[in-house]
Amino acid sequence: MPETNYKSPLHETVSAYPTDFWNDSCSVQELAYAIEHGAVGATSNPTIVEQVLNMERHLWEDRIHELISGNPTWSDENVMEKVFEEIALKGAELLLPVFERENGMKGRLSIQTNPSYYRNVDAMVEQAVRYDSLAPNMQIKLPATSQGIAAVEEATYLGVNINATVCFTVPQAVAVGEAVDRGLARREAEGLRTDNMTPVTTIMVGRTDDWIEVVTKRDGIIVSPQYLPWAGVAVFKKAYEIYEERGFRSRLLAAAYRHHLHWSELIGGDVILTIPSKWQKLFNSSAVEVKERINDPVAPEIIAELYDRVPDFRRAYDEDGMTIEEFDTYGATVRTLRGFVASYHELIRVIREDFMLPNPDMKQTS
Repeated sequence: MPETNYKSPLHETVSAYPTDFWNDSCSVQELAYAIEHGAVGATSNPTIVEQVLNMERHLWEDRIHELISGNPTWSDENVMEKVFEEIALKGAELLLPVFERENGMKGRLSIQTNPSYYRNVDAMVEQAVRYDSLAPNMQIKLPATSQGIAAVEEATYLGVNINATVCFTVPQAVAVGEAVDRGLARREAEGLRTDNMTPVTTIMVGRTDDWIEVVTKRDGIIVSPQYLPWAGVAVFKKAYEIYEERGFRSRLLAAAYRHHLHWSELIGGDVILTIPSKWQKLFNSSAVEVKERINDPVAPEIIAELYDRVPDFRRAYDEDGMTIEEFDTYGATVRTLRGFVASYHELIRVIREDFMLPNPDMKQTS
């Protein structure tokens, strides 16, 4: 067969531009595919780990039984937390060659702190510091809630590479950028290293879209349906402009994919795209042209209609659309935290019911 220089669209994205992509999962199978196509990072959270356990149970079943038998006093939550860490660590291990190749500037695995800690700065920071110590290439996810912003600054000051999550809006992204810079400045004032730190600010663009669609239906707001998928892109591009202008040292990341605009419209930026495996394969088999679009403005008529008709889009799009105290009650924040906390408890249930407690309905043999 003749040789070919073909690169997949995602590989072309990261080869031609400063745009990086991560795998939106710590699944062994999915991460291997992503790295093959140019991924330089990956992420986990309670929802993702629940999916990994369902998909790759055969890889973890023996280890879970080993943890249970070796720690007879552990609660089901203790076992779940250890499994949660080890699944993330497996992803970090797969990324370690990337981390070493890139001199520590890429190749990290994001692990999320307990989502129920979102109101407790001390608990978030303590867990962030511990997670950071698990492997050299860990990135610690903290929520962009009112108390999470304080935790971002403190964890950054302590040398933790943070990834702000549960973030959907320009005001949240700006608050994270400012908190990271404060934390880095405090380190530098004490002569501590910052050149090896790679903080990240996630905007969950798909969940921004989801929330705008929810409120238009809930409140009976009519907008052009073809405009709704642009909400998250518009927010991300606005935040990117601000980050570039102010030189924030955290790097923006787009997550929660719903359609190709969440990839194609962000190509070319010095940003990270955290893409689920399903969408990676769709993008790689697509005919979408790989070209720089990050600096292409969203059409003014789209911005105008969303801005004029949907108050929650205004709150997301304007830098002063919300105070830090209002982050916790923004609809997308509430919905996402509920989902993460529910997944955390679902993981505990799976460990308890599938591994720790015998099934009374099964016939016992002597």
